[in-house]
Amino acid sequence: MALTGCCPRCGKGKAFGGMIAFAAQCRVCGLDLAAFNVGDGAATFLILIVGAIVTVGAVSLELSRQPPWYVHVLLWVPLTLVLTLVLMRFAKGLLLALEFRNSAREGRL
Repeated sequence: MALTGCCPRCGKGKAFGGMIAFAAQCRVCGLDLAAFNVGDGAATFLILIVGAIVTVGAVSLELSRQPPWYVHVLLWVPLTLVLTLVLMRFAKGLLLALEFRNSAREGRL
């Protein structure tokens, strides 16, 4: 589910309505995807993961080659944006699948 973006119940419908926004419900099985609240959990983990990757890469490049400052801007800003967008969809899909598997819907006791 996390890799393909499919519905966690039927595996056929699409869970995403946009790049990183969930659809209101699955078109195949009718699962109410709005009942799940992924929240900011995905963003929190991505800040730490992408930040660590970019920081280690930038420091390593600086210490080994000492390029001009604009090389860092041209390299690390696009990489940060691409990693964040690609991993955000995966992370949100993973959290949705885990919420479905553990029956952790919004408003349920």
